[in-house]
Amino acid sequence: MDQKQLQNRLKEVGRFVATELKPEGYWEGKLSSSALGVAVAVAALHFDDKKTHAPEIKAGIQWLQKNINADGSFGDTPESPGNVSTSLLVYAALNLYAAVDQSVKATQSQIEEYLNAQKIDVASSQVVEYILEHYQNDYTFSVPILAMCGLCGVPDESAFRHVPQLPFELSLMPRRFYRLLNLSVVSYAIPALVAVGIVIFKKKKSNLFWRIVRHFSIKKAMRILHRMLPESGGYLEAIPLTAFVVLSLLNSGYGDTEVVKKGIRFLKNTQRDDGSWPIDVDLSSWVTSLSVKAYRSNLTAFITTDLQDGIADHFKLIQNEGVHPFNGTGQGGWGWTNYSGSVPDGDDTPGTILALLKLQPKNREKKEVLDAVKWLGKLQNNDGGFPTFSRGWGKLPFDQSCSDLTGHCLLAVSAVKETYNHDLRKREIRKLEKVAAGALSFLKKHQREDGSWLPLWFGNQLTPDHKNPVYGTAKVVTYLKDALAHQWLPENARVQLEMMVKKGNDFLVSVQNEDGSWGGDKSIPGTMEETALAVSALSSKENLEICDSGLNWLDRFYTENGFKAAPIGLYFASLWYDEKMYPVTSYLEAISRVLEVKQD
Repeated sequence: MDQKQLQNRLKEVGRFVATELKPEGYWEGKLSSSALGVAVAVAALHFDDKKTHAPEIKAGIQWLQKNINADGSFGDTPESPGNVSTSLLVYAALNLYAAVDQSVKATQSQIEEYLNAQKIDVASSQVVEYILEHYQNDYTFSVPILAMCGLCGVPDESAFRHVPQLPFELSLMPRRFYRLLNLSVVSYAIPALVAVGIVIFKKKKSNLFWRIVRHFSIKKAMRILHRMLPESGGYLEAIPLTAFVVLSLLNSGYGDTEVVKKGIRFLKNTQRDDGSWPIDVDLSSWVTSLSVKAYRSNLTAFITTDLQDGIADHFKLIQNEGVHPFNGTGQGGWGWTNYSGSVPDGDDTPGTILALLKLQPKNREKKEVLDAVKWLGKLQNNDGGFPTFSRGWGKLPFDQSCSDLTGHCLLAVSAVKETYNHDLRKREIRKLEKVAAGALSFLKKHQREDGSWLPLWFGNQLTPDHKNPVYGTAKVVTYLKDALAHQWLPENARVQLEMMVKKGNDFLVSVQNEDGSWGGDKSIPGTMEETALAVSALSSKENLEICDSGLNWLDRFYTENGFKAAPIGLYFASLWYDEKMYPVTSYLEAISRVLEVKQD
């Protein structure tokens, strides 16, 4: 595409993004519907009151019947290949109605054929063996799956004999000790640890000592669930997590609790008109920061200064101001949405910092930004990297430091030092420099031999291991390139950054497809998200020809498919999703960056 064509496409995409801005000052986006979310929500509503919730249950089942794959399976999104976990949960939910509804029985039989083809016998304990083997030591998802199957009669009433007991009594320990305990679930799944642990205790035989300990632990564990419960009723605003908690408590004799009542209300409020549920309400904070940053220097051409002030005011309004009840984190961070179940994290916080620095003059958001960067400093792990939610948790992958978040945090910290260098005390400056140096060291250590980095919360369903080095590398390279524009960087840090960027660029060039696109890795079919992110990372005079080939592919893809989203995101226990704004914002940023190079 020549410069004029790019400018025309910039206007088209930029206007589209602008029209998606809500009057309240944020972009809402839209997450893909989830068969897994539907299955667990249907089961929760059934166990609460199947007559009262009959319309919602019927609509959910009908959505499942319309979205079954040709081979009888269900994937995490309607665009995803089938997998055993989701198919098994749908099978279990339908088991509640298969005996009284022939159409439901027919759908269930299709799923059974798929599971049999995977050599899984739903009538035996082999189900347990498969799920536990698949998720290994991480019980975050495997045990809730097996607990729901047992409650739905799969394989039969003896199912709980084979389900591992979640040690919910450990939740009674002071929160500061959680990271030291050998918990079998990730940090953000404590509600599941408690609720699913209680229902397993109720349904499974155990020795006298543990029965006494767990019996007297339930009351205090329930208090923890209430303390963590957001006003919306949705833990993490996540449909599967909330539904697992609700159906477990309903089958443990705690149906009259506030957790269940608010949880049921949350599930009913979040069901879509087509009968489906997403995995989470939305990622509004995340897609808002992505949208603001994607405009680059063109922001004011599409978003008026008054609207920009509205976006900044919205961010300031939803910044965490005290100790968060979910994970005990202090003030200063942002979560992924403006709903009450959101928890401050290590990707949305740097994203919001960078967006605020674009939206308003530095003195208008100084307090919020400095509070946020202090919060990031407290989140950083001893290895120099940044985790998602909680410092010091590292036993399971989704609690560990990761490269994409660390790159994002490095850029945010560097930008804050660049912006407020003359306003900070020496002690504050040294702290920022130390945080940046630790992040730089982590990224250098975790850049793989081929120059790539792996992300944590994003993947590709078509790569053999579901990893996505293209996403991880493109994001980290882009963060590091932007950080290199900061004048405060010492020469030794600048040299290290340039070396890492060069290696990352070489990797991205090496895995470009012949048609000009990028997928998750070499020879993986291209997507709009991955191709646009790679173009942004490579945008430079040296790589203009490569970027143009990527933009030409994007132009063809967009002309044929519009802003078609790909299942690229990973969520709760490796649950796939796509998001409406991902391809749009990625494309907008790629165009913006390449135009900057061409106009220079």
